[in-house]
Amino acid sequence: MANLELHTYFRSSAAYRVRIALNLKGLAYAPRFVHLAKGEQRQPGYRALNPQGRVPTLVADGLALAQSMAIVEYLDEAYPEPPLLPVDRLDRARARMLAQIVACDIHPLNNLRVLDYLKDHCGQDEATRMAWMRHWIGSGFEAFEAHLAALRGRGRYCVGDAPSVADVFLVPQVYNARRFCCDMQPFPRIRGIEEHCLSLPAFRAAAPDRQLPPSSSQEAAFDRFRVSSPRRFP
Repeated sequence: MANLELHTYFRSSAAYRVRIALNLKGLAYAPRFVHLAKGEQRQPGYRALNPQGRVPTLVADGLALAQSMAIVEYLDEAYPEPPLLPVDRLDRARARMLAQIVACDIHPLNNLRVLDYLKDHCGQDEATRMAWMRHWIGSGFEAFEAHLAALRGRGRYCVGDAPSVADVFLVPQVYNARRFCCDMQPFPRIRGIEEHCLSLPAFRAAAPDRQLPPSSSQEAAFDRFRVSSPRRFP
């Protein structure tokens, strides 16, 4: 078994995905905390490891791998049990499809660097940035929910009766949606799957509140994006 190190941050949903995958596989790893609020991801030492300056980065026997989808699929190939991709070819494609709705369509538009750009370069106030975030989360979740409806009766999780890469990507995005007070009532299937996932120790142990306690300065840096009351998506 490779010696695994995960460069992570407690509230990074992309790192959260990888923590879930590692836990589901029962893999021990050494966490290396990269404090995004302090800009540690932009330091030369970290940029030498991950030129994008983002988390997560998985280091396996000294070799670095970035991008959560690539890391999760690597883990699934290197450590096949339990599988995170279904055996059936069509179900495998469905699981990837759902994961990519999160990874490609929802999350990139709501990343902290995007919100900072909207504020610093586009002059958008907090209310506008929050409307932006809720719009894109809502749009993605509407599609995700519709796909789940088409798969109704196929199991307790996104695709079947075992967690797959789709669940690994969904749960951190739901955490983000709740954190930003998005209205989750229109998405009963997503909420049901989240409940099933969070009944598993692997998902619970990966949650942000189970990671290294953040400093007050980190909390302040992220809490400036938190709002006090939920709204429906535009």
